[in-house]
Amino acid sequence: MTGLVAFTVLVALVGLERVAELVVSTRNARWSRERGGVEHGLGHFPFMVVLHTGLLVGALAEAWIRQPQVPAALAWSMLALVVASQALRWWCIATLGPRWNTRVIVVPGMPPVTSGPYRFLRHPNYVAVVVEGIALPLVHAAWITALVFTVLNAALLVVRIRVEDAALATLPRSDAAPEPRTEAAGA
Repeated sequence: MTGLVAFTVLVALVGLERVAELVVSTRNARWSRERGGVEHGLGHFPFMVVLHTGLLVGALAEAWIRQPQVPAALAWSMLALVVASQALRWWCIATLGPRWNTRVIVVPGMPPVTSGPYRFLRHPNYVAVVVEGIALPLVHAAWITALVFTVLNAALLVVRIRVEDAALATLPRSDAAPEPRTEAAGA
């Protein structure tokens, strides 16, 4: 039972982190709109909110209902991945600064960001989302939640990345970065 309580605290902490993201996102979306930012892909956003909320609720529900035996090696390795995914997510947020938000809002005329994790990956925040979506439920062996989230998130990311890539194609390209590695917003 102690592991289940600890897992509940972990999920609650991730939930609080999401609230912090929403505060930053709201402020940053306002900043982008004040500079003429144009939002793209409104249709998929409600599904994204439900899916990410479902990850937290589903992981807790599955853990409390199934109460699986959790090998320590699984719990600790998945916890390390959850922490790493949070670090990557906040690196993305810090790198994009006021341009980061949970929506796809592009400020016309601003070149794509090509620093930080965007030097290495086109959509690093989604790497964090994928890793967290698998690892967080598996901290307490909630494999059903991890599987369902991963499949639904894969479908969502196909849509989301297409929307972002189309929005980013409207931005000017920097001579120093012929193939920009960036994302317009995080999830």
